[in-house]
Amino acid sequence: MSELQSALLLKKQLTELHKNPVEGFSAGLIDDNDIYKWEVLIIGPPDTLYEGGFFKAHVNFPKEYPLRPPKMKFVTEIWHPNIDKSGDVCISILHEPGDDKWGYEKASERWLPVHTVETILISVISMLADPNDESPANVDAAKDWRDNYPEFKRKVARCVRKSQEDI
Repeated sequence: MSELQSALLLKKQLTELHKNPVEGFSAGLIDDNDIYKWEVLIIGPPDTLYEGGFFKAHVNFPKEYPLRPPKMKFVTEIWHPNIDKSGDVCISILHEPGDDKWGYEKASERWLPVHTVETILISVISMLADPNDESPANVDAAKDWRDNYPEFKRKVARCVRKSQEDI
């Protein structure tokens, strides 16, 4: 897919999200002159430890989108097994398409060109509610999640409070 086609597709998805907002997040461009760099605000999902939080993230799309996945990085501090300490999101649908060389994921779980900004963000919101501690990006958060849940809750609550101050 050419750069022009990927830009048109991203413009269409952005327009659609503005016309028909999806509960749980908002999205826009970081710079109006660059369709490939988005900023999203994810609202902590109800009935989860992240409820009440406002978590800002950047989504950077490759020129080959939708054939290749974007990269997503939280800029708001967040404690989660599938988000590394620098904020990078590690979720199957954002992994390059095809077979996983380590054998952890099926090709069908990885990036597919049918994914949209909406499906990506809904998956990330779902990940917040239901972490995968089997292949963590943040080993310490996964260890807290499994072995010291009160400490995990305390660290998440601190991130939620901090996110409310940053808005």
